[in-house]
Amino acid sequence: MIAPLKTADVDIFVVLNPSYYTADGQATLLDRVKRILASKYPNAADISRAGQAVTITFSDFKVDVVPSFNRQGGGYLIPDTIGNRWVSTDPKKHVSIWAERNKAQGGQLVPILKMLKCWNRENGGYFRSFHLETLALEIFNGVTITSEWSGVRFFFHLAQSLVSTALADPAGYTALRPPGANDVTEIKSRLGTALLRAQNAEAADLPGKTEEAFRNWRLIFGDYFPAYG
Repeated sequence: MIAPLKTADVDIFVVLNPSYYTADGQATLLDRVKRILASKYPNAADISRAGQAVTITFSDFKVDVVPSFNRQGGGYLIPDTIGNRWVSTDPKKHVSIWAERNKAQGGQLVPILKMLKCWNRENGGYFRSFHLETLALEIFNGVTITSEWSGVRFFFHLAQSLVSTALADPAGYTALRPPGANDVTEIKSRLGTALLRAQNAEAADLPGKTEEAFRNWRLIFGDYFPAYG
């Protein structure tokens, strides 16, 4: 967990006994997990059910609990109550893929992902972390990142045309559906604003204009980016 804790998200992936599985029991399962967690953590600020997880909100951080089942042939099945389906996934394989791509990019991919997650939190949190990471993986596929700043700007530029399309799971499992039409419109607008500010920040990164560059980066990342001076 990285400070500040109030912005930290901890993911807990729980593999359940198959006796809890039913073909159409996605919502029922999450509701049951929510009830059990509520009984174990009565003093939590909030416990809520989202599309694929149950979120426990403590006073200083959040925990997302994702129930799953072993999948025949490998990987896992997790519930998707929005699409009323079971989604195939494999977190361990995903970790390996991102580690390899980060190494190929000279270690610059992971810092960019962290920056993008800060931008996402500052702009409504429309992306789930995995969706944002997969989108970045697609955008930087075959591209050499020359700097974290140009990489962020490049993401804001390309993401506008890709945000409304389904993304292939890098591990070869269930494709990621795009956000809803209304959300896509808002996301594109926020990406466009971020792109303009990133361009302004890069243009201001010259002797005598450092303060202006800082101001634009802070407009993108908020208090996650340090103040000038």
